[in-house]
Amino acid sequence: MRIAVLASGSGSNFEALLHYCRDHKQGLATIELLIINNPGCGAQQRAEKYNIPWLLINHRDFDSRENFDDAILKALQLAKIDLVVLAGWMRIITAKLIDAFPSGRLLNIHPSLLPEFKGSAAIAAALAAGAKKSGCTVHEVVLNVDAGPIIAQAEVEIQPSDTLESLKIKIQEQEHLIFAPAIFSKVRQLVYG
Repeated sequence: MRIAVLASGSGSNFEALLHYCRDHKQGLATIELLIINNPGCGAQQRAEKYNIPWLLINHRDFDSRENFDDAILKALQLAKIDLVVLAGWMRIITAKLIDAFPSGRLLNIHPSLLPEFKGSAAIAAALAAGAKKSGCTVHEVVLNVDAGPIIAQAEVEIQPSDTLESLKIKIQEQEHLIFAPAIFSKVRQLVYG
């Protein structure tokens, strides 16, 4: 399967997925493209480091989410992508992109134990709520934000001394452990049924 990764930030999950693909050499999937929406972001730098083709599609250049997703979809179709992975993609996906990748072919990693703390400020929300635990979730993308079927989760305890930054680091460590295996679990399911 040909995988594309969409990322907005540092790209640490993108790099973890790259390492997993290269270390496990299962021949099931390859990362063929990285799409970013923030010029010069860490994900772009990681793609350059590992010689992964990347493309900037800046959301600021579009007058609607649908037009933005249309540009992404055209790039994905041109690259003959089978599976799309959102790895720190800080944009809401529209039906245009979701409908183009049905049957669990559009996956996301989210920094909470869904269904709790949906949305872009999940870590801060967990701290503000006084939660005793948080974590991360790999899930299929559906039209409702962070509401798709769950593929994998990992839990972390929230200590009284945790800050936004310390909790983010603990959650990211778990993301790096579960993200790639969950993606490849879905790939095996799609390939072998």
